[in-house]
Amino acid sequence: MYINSGYYNNSHQDFKDKSKPLIVGSCGTYKISSYPKLPTYRPRGRLDYQIIYIASGKAHFHFNNEENDTVIPAGNMVIYRPKEFQKYEYYGVDKTEVYWIHFTGSDVKLILRQYGITDDMRTFFVGSSLEYERIFKRIISELQRCQTNYEEMISMLLRHLLIIINRQLTKKRILRNEYLDNEMDLAAQYFNDNYNTEINIEEYATSRGMSISWFIRNFKEYTGITPMQYIVSTRITNAQTLLETTTYSISEIGRIVGYDNPLYFSRIFHKHKGFSPSNYRKQVDKDV
Repeated sequence: MYINSGYYNNSHQDFKDKSKPLIVGSCGTYKISSYPKLPTYRPRGRLDYQIIYIASGKAHFHFNNEENDTVIPAGNMVIYRPKEFQKYEYYGVDKTEVYWIHFTGSDVKLILRQYGITDDMRTFFVGSSLEYERIFKRIISELQRCQTNYEEMISMLLRHLLIIINRQLTKKRILRNEYLDNEMDLAAQYFNDNYNTEINIEEYATSRGMSISWFIRNFKEYTGITPMQYIVSTRITNAQTLLETTTYSISEIGRIVGYDNPLYFSRIFHKHKGFSPSNYRKQVDKDV
């Protein structure tokens, strides 16, 4: 069995604290394989809130009473509220991996509602994503290291997690599945990493086993814009940053973001920002 966890002020005691809107008390992960069973039994619940993410395998929950055995598979999250009966088990035979986080605060109920977790929700499907695991691991690390302002950092990371959950809960189900989401995520990341090079959209789609029309249609459905619009937008945004923060020439900035022809770069920039690059820089200098 593998376990890794972090606790606020190194205290394992659950607590209720309304001094701030959102306070993370603890966070951790379990990987159950060789260990036969890991049970949890809290008949009076806890003082704080808890979210459990089943990353792989499955878990057994006994909601409301001990006899009720509900099997929750990977890709789901379970939420417990203060003083709710808690009984659940993880079994090694299921190769279960879970992440958990405890939190409290003055505005928790409103914050959960804000991110789509209503008062009547007990479980909710969010799918399998390394993004969830990365956030949980970052919170664990922050709790263990206790660096400057770590309390604020872990609160922000929990909000980040809730935002990702909300996006999953509210996005359209049509044309959405794990394969499609993963492919569009990979495409967006590839474009972000290589935006300043010559990218052949058709070649990229073919390399991923997709037709160009299917890829463009679904990428636009996923991001709201076409792949080429996404690439151009990334180039212009980064050019804008360079104009604001460096003294590079217009030609140099054009080359940095992927335009060897300075005239073409100026024309594209003007089309998107309403200023030529030089006039944009003058406007920024004027406003400073």
